[in-house]
Amino acid sequence: MAKLNPLQQQLLKAGLVKKSKAAEVAREQHLAHHAKSAQTQTDAQREAERARAGKAEHDRALEAQRKAQARSRELHAQARQIIADKHVAQAGEQDYRFAAGGAIRSVRVDDALRKQLASGALVIAQSGERYALLPRNAASKVRDRAPELIVLDHGQAASDTAASSTSEDDAYYAQFTVPDDLMW
Repeated sequence: MAKLNPLQQQLLKAGLVKKSKAAEVAREQHLAHHAKSAQTQTDAQREAERARAGKAEHDRALEAQRKAQARSRELHAQARQIIADKHVAQAGEQDYRFAAGGAIRSVRVDDALRKQLASGALVIAQSGERYALLPRNAASKVRDRAPELIVLDHGQAASDTAASSTSEDDAYYAQFTVPDDLMW
């Protein structure tokens, strides 16, 4: 028999209810109380589990984002290190002008460096606020890690523009001769 509450005990002593009826009501109350608490606990547990799963997914997404940012910073640092280690000294009395970031920039070169830049053997890369001359093999390593640091590459640009230019444009501009020693 389920335990009777004090009111039920008083009613039973006063003879207003029968013992079997009081026990039945007490059992029903007991079962109803435990069923509600179990169901409520289950709902609460489900909600807590959903919250934990959502938080875990959010944490995984944040961690993946942090790892991607760290990887990007690491690749940029490697590219800057390659530029610092492999740059060719800028020597000469002539300015070699090129477009970078919407402005005309220049580096000091001599005739040999100018020819190497024109042929694509040297590449211009951004190194902080300055620009550095890199050999082609070092430039390919920088391009793999941080392609936005490569500012001017005549060897790469030739293959890109050849694919994008049309024969009509080529035919029109063929009538104009451009001297090899043109400096601007």
